[in-house]
Amino acid sequence: MSKLAFLKDMNKNAFLVGIAVIGIVVVGGVILAQKDMGSISLPFGNSNQKVADQGLKYINDVLLKGQSPASLVSVASESGLVKIKIKIGESEYDSYITKDGKFLFPTAYNMSENNNTGEQGEQQQTAKTCDDIKKSNKPVLEAYVVSQCPFGLQMQRVLADIVKNIPSMAENIKVRYMGAVSGNKITSMHGEEEADENLNQICIREEQASKYWNYVSCYMKKGDSAGCLTSTGIDKTKLNTCKTDPKKGVAYAKVDFDLNTKYGIEGSPTLVFGEEKVSEFDFGGRTSDGVKSLICCGFNSKPGSCSTQLNTKEAASSFSESYESTGGSTGDAGC
Repeated sequence: MSKLAFLKDMNKNAFLVGIAVIGIVVVGGVILAQKDMGSISLPFGNSNQKVADQGLKYINDVLLKGQSPASLVSVASESGLVKIKIKIGESEYDSYITKDGKFLFPTAYNMSENNNTGEQGEQQQTAKTCDDIKKSNKPVLEAYVVSQCPFGLQMQRVLADIVKNIPSMAENIKVRYMGAVSGNKITSMHGEEEADENLNQICIREEQASKYWNYVSCYMKKGDSAGCLTSTGIDKTKLNTCKTDPKKGVAYAKVDFDLNTKYGIEGSPTLVFGEEKVSEFDFGGRTSDGVKSLICCGFNSKPGSCSTQLNTKEAASSFSESYESTGGSTGDAGC
């Protein structure tokens, strides 16, 4: 997954798009205002190519500042806008710029297509209830994240709190990671540092599972990977072997990435339960109690732990020493 990701999953709560590299999320669509794009404000009458070139410059200088740059693949006119296709890493994205160069739309939805989605589209936008969740004796909630996404960290914080208070539910939770494999290395949307941390967590999950939640709970406080590896007793030799052996770390990661493709995972976090995407916001939000309630909906026979009341406050996003968010609600934001 490359450095610019858009959360396209729709549900009853909102329509939103995430710009992962700068963490800006605007409900109802993403538009970068003119005051933020002053460097590319152009007079009317400029060519599509000039608008595209200036838009690409803005993306690289502002949105992807200090990271691997995007390249311009193609330029065209569509519905009165300049449509540009950009490439970041191995992935391509369509974006749009108004012809005067004042507004950049990192993505757009075709509303005429939305009106003809049929039953499948309606189901994707319909809120789920407990009765809709597939039941099993040992349900497993999969949470797809990247390690430096503020909202991926928020979901991991929620899950860590559940495991802390109901240890048995560790068996019902699997954190998976988003990315791609390129030349026996993994890539991630926020660059090499995040990819390396994703691989740390994948290897610990697979080969030192008993220490996974302790490590993640430490890492989400300050992002101090080196300190947390030491304080949580991670076997560093075993970890390094896992990360450098393509038959281990990269192979484990590829399983996650193949599932990304299978389920159409595009935003961090995304939840999959009973082989279907689900939204935590249908069950109480990005809170320990809300996600616990979702997991409990998957049991054929709910265990007694499901009656345990957990935190109903929204968890803090990004790195944080505490569980609880000190700011406003993030809605259903993602990277």
